[in-house]
Amino acid sequence: MELTRGLLIIWIAVTLLSQNSSNVEGRNHFHKKQKNKRPPPKVPSPQAPVSPSPAEPPPVPSDPNNPPYPPPAPSVPSDPGSNCIFDVTAYGAVGDGSTDDTEAFREAWKAACQVESAVVLAPADYTFMITSTIFSGPCKPGLVFQVDGVLMPPNGPDCWPKSDSNKQWLVFYRLDEMTFTGSGTIEGNGEQWWELPCKPHRGPNGSTLPGPCDSPALIRFFLSNNLVVRQLKIQNSPQFHMKFDGCEGVLIEKLSISSPKLSPNTDGIHIENTKYVGIYDSVIGNGDDCISIGPGCSNVDIEGVTCGPSHGISIGSLGVHNSQACVSNITVRNAMIRDSDNGLRIKTWQGGTGSVTGISFENIEMENVRNCVIIDQYYCLTKACRNQTSAVYVTDVSYRNIKGTYDVRSPPIHFACSDTVACTNITMSEVELLPHEGELVDDPFCWNAYGTQETLTIPPIDCLQDGEAQSTAESSAYGC
Repeated sequence: MELTRGLLIIWIAVTLLSQNSSNVEGRNHFHKKQKNKRPPPKVPSPQAPVSPSPAEPPPVPSDPNNPPYPPPAPSVPSDPGSNCIFDVTAYGAVGDGSTDDTEAFREAWKAACQVESAVVLAPADYTFMITSTIFSGPCKPGLVFQVDGVLMPPNGPDCWPKSDSNKQWLVFYRLDEMTFTGSGTIEGNGEQWWELPCKPHRGPNGSTLPGPCDSPALIRFFLSNNLVVRQLKIQNSPQFHMKFDGCEGVLIEKLSISSPKLSPNTDGIHIENTKYVGIYDSVIGNGDDCISIGPGCSNVDIEGVTCGPSHGISIGSLGVHNSQACVSNITVRNAMIRDSDNGLRIKTWQGGTGSVTGISFENIEMENVRNCVIIDQYYCLTKACRNQTSAVYVTDVSYRNIKGTYDVRSPPIHFACSDTVACTNITMSEVELLPHEGELVDDPFCWNAYGTQETLTIPPIDCLQDGEAQSTAESSAYGC
């Protein structure tokens, strides 16, 4: 597994070399008899602002022409008078937390875009407020957007300009060889967005609270290649903290992402239609998925990430509205997930097509996690979803050295696969999950799931079937 990360780092060094760049105390288990019944069915791209970018984003290419070589983060010149540094205060930014500094950032970006290895600098000891903005390319290679102060959007929907997109705030569009970094904070001012009376979400003590309407994603990279995002503190996003759409070659490391446990739809890092991604050594706590991997993603390496509170690391949801979804070659290793509603999750809708294949979860520590290991092919947001014959084919999924404690309100292992398209080639090795408090209520659940136990699983997963599913040959038609 170290080879994957090593290759990514070699990639990085070669491309821009010239640019300076558990043991857990045992508890008693009590098992209920496994019920052989089918689980009940459980019932995309943000739009760009009208100006200066197109009203609708162009379609995401399925196979970008540029090779997937992410660059290193170019180092910022030490001389503050360097011609490569474009300080936004020199372009009129006030940085008092209330003045609109948008135009100053746009002008600094426009100037820096024309200079190789330039730095757009938001200096420390200032708080800059800017409105929804697209920073467009192409630009000269090696561009750095460095935030050392505080950067934030208007405070809530009432202060959001009516002419601005409410789908997104900062957008980086059609860029290559760019770095987003700094010692500062991206503050999302999301609290008032979370309380909009549109979509109910869970509140404290079993209550139901209102949720978001068209709340903006905080940071979005769109149709860009060879990106580095590192070191920033990103918090309190109205919706997703960071999204990558249609990108290729992305290195993310040493981020701190945080929002309250009950903040709705505040995924930490979301990727879709994006290839060759490394996410390393970051801490993410939020109200939704820690990391979510959408359709069209492949060759994603995640290591050294701590999640919690969150909804865990999720592949999906996939196949909504009978769509095709293809996800492959995803590795998650040496991670910690704590105080989360889910741990390692694959979720698909009934009626979809495509496949999820080549998924590896290794050396994962759990602490008080509900649904530690889950494949849910009956994902639905209402109770009105019908069972359908078609499904996203899930195969070649391995769980190795997954240890820790789980919330006993749900079984720690849950494989609910499609009636007609079985999950196949699931590998379990050194999976040991014990109750965080109390005693085990239910055994692991399986439906139409086939695989191999290389070692005894704790709790035992007797419901995982040996051999090949009868529908395997038919299921291969769902490949991508």
